[in-house]
Amino acid sequence: MPVEIEKKYRLTKKQREAMVRRLQKLGATPGEVEFEENTLYRGGRLELGGRSLRLRRVNGRALLTLKQRFPGKSPIKYQREEETEVADGNAMAAILKSLEFRPALVYEKRRVRWHIGKAEIALDELPFGLFMEIEGSAKEIVRVEKLLEAEAMPAVMETYPALTAALGQKRGGVIEARFARSVRDRARRSVQNRLR
Repeated sequence: MPVEIEKKYRLTKKQREAMVRRLQKLGATPGEVEFEENTLYRGGRLELGGRSLRLRRVNGRALLTLKQRFPGKSPIKYQREEETEVADGNAMAAILKSLEFRPALVYEKRRVRWHIGKAEIALDELPFGLFMEIEGSAKEIVRVEKLLEAEAMPAVMETYPALTAALGQKRGGVIEARFARSVRDRARRSVQNRLR
């Protein structure tokens, strides 16, 4: 069973700029900018809680993910994560609908991934703020956190879906956190230009 281990932080614009400088100073290079649309579903056994089913569309790809968070009070969260790439995101959405799963939350995100040692650092922008995630073993998270001078920064315990539920807008029974249309269109054009 694959287990995702990560720690999340909310950043100000200045803190994000400082993180980019520190990452560059450590010799890390950024990956491509990823624009994501994440749809979380409800229905079936998902109603029992502690589980989420997500269809993520990112830079022309689609990924279906099942997550199940392990209980705990640590700022480093552990969760089961089963993920597979699907050939057609629209077809997968239609299949989920026919199985009576229905969209509950939609949130958009721009992400840039960096790597230091065995850890992945994601600098994320969502419609409700800037964040950083460090993913790796608990020991590696603590090590990288020190390298980035982030150990004094408070951890964000909430998931992006929980933040979307609290800060998003309800439209047609679905809670959404989306970028302004102009921002979303620019991001998609940028991705399409790179894929040509």
